[in-house]
Parts: sequence; C-alpha cells; structure tokens
Amino acid sequence: MRLERLNYNKIKIFLTLDDLNDRGLTKEDVWKDSLKWHQLFHEMLEEASEEFGVDIQGSVAVEIFSMQAQGMVMIVTMEEQMDDEELLEDGFIEMQVTVEGSEDILFEFQDFEDVIQMAKELNRVQIEEGSLYCYKEKYYYHVIDIAGEDIPRVIAILAEYGDSAFTSIYIIQEYGKALIESKAVKELVKYFS
Repeated sequence: MRLERLNYNKIKIFLTLDDLNDRGLTKEDVWKDSLKWHQLFHEMLEEASEEFGVDIQGSVAVEIFSMQAQGMVMIVTMEEQMDDEELLEDGFIEMQVTVEGSEDILFEFQDFEDVIQMAKELNRVQIEEGSLYCYKEKYYYHVIDIAGEDIPRVIAILAEYGDSAFTSIYIIQEYGKALIESKAVKELVKYFS
C-alpha cells in the first residue's frame, strides 16, 4: 500500500492486488461494500492520519479507480469539518463511494533500452497499440482496451522490463511529454529494430 498527500484535504491510496490478497480481500469485496472492506478502509484512514498528521473525522468522499491487473487507486477527500456536537452525535465516518472501472495499463521504465526491448516483445505477440510518454526522466507506456485474453500476457511482458506506475496517467499527460501518441509499439519497432 502506498499513500500520497495530494493537497490539504485529499489523499491518494494505491493498493496492489497483492495488498488486497494479503488482507484476504478481492476486488469484488470492494464492489460489494463488505465488512472486511470497511475494516481495511478504516485501517488505511488511520495510517494516513498518522503519516500525514491529519485528523480524519466526519464525512469523506472516496473515488476508487480499478486498474486492470495492477490494483486500485483511491482518492479520499475529507469534507469540511462539522461542529463538535454533530461529531459527538455521529461518532463514525460517513463514506460516499464512487467506483470506476478502467482497462488502462500503465507501466514506467527507467531506461529507454528497456522500452525498446518491451516493444519488441509486445510486437512479437502482435500488440502494436499504446502511447509512450516521458515524465520526470522516466518513460511511461500506456495502453487501453487490450483484449481480455491478451491482458495477462501483456502485463507479464511489461513487468519483465518495467514497473507498474503509481503516477496517474492524467498527471503524465498534463505535465509530461508525449513521445508517441498512438501505435507506440509499432513505431518503436519500426525505428529501433
């Protein structure tokens, strides 16, 4: 699990599938709003509270983004503080949850040579799609809408040469540089084979 403070009232929590499995949870537990999920969520809020020195009380809004085979990202927004009387009456945290599924796959690479090798391997299994970005001296390969049966194979190849990215694709698109906007694998193989 990784925590990141976005601003004074927003925290980003990244959970890998291994984090969920270690706690005996599946993505379905999150969607079903199970008791186990609520316990994990409260543990995460306590850890965030300790790490960032934030007093999380009252109402929080939670946006959950599921990333195919990588885990999930949660954006927790703490609402404005209620007065003390309301807090004493409630005694619990009110959660508003928004769940969004995503077929996005996003991996980061330290070295451009790894990007080239990754592209050669993906090309070998007839994957040509994707976009390539550069952000903070790292390279990011982003692909969406991979056929369901190809996803495990694509993830395995990407994991061989890079790491699952913790940075949001929206931040990379906004502040990074698009090197190849479409058919990145095809273009990389064309110029670097």
